[in-house]
Amino acid sequence: QVQLGESGGGLVQAGGSLRLSCAASGRTFSSYAMGWFRQAPGKEREFVAAISRSGDFSYYTDSVKGRFTISRDNAKNTVYLQMASLKPEDTAVYYCAAKQEARLFVTYTTRTSYDYWGQGTQVTVSS
Repeated sequence: QVQLGESGGGLVQAGGSLRLSCAASGRTFSSYAMGWFRQAPGKEREFVAAISRSGDFSYYTDSVKGRFTISRDNAKNTVYLQMASLKPEDTAVYYCAAKQEARLFVTYTTRTSYDYWGQGTQVTVSS
């Protein structure tokens, strides 16, 4: 089992940047594929980005491609989401998620693929 804790959210102006971090407990972090999701008020939780166990492969939803970068540091049990050129429509609670028994080079993009979730961190982008 793994516990996840997000940090790094906040209020930023449109065009600005933020880096979210997600720290994981346990000693088997490298066995988990990781993902970031977000949920805006009144909307369903949606996929943002995913990264494979190895960190060699990543995948993004179209609306953030070229602006967001997901990365991981397995030595620090942490996954990151670097967000740039932020837009008001990026405003949401951002959640990290972990999938156990993940295949080494695979990214996972659906909510139901993930086994563990953090509590979320609020990102607000003002216009």
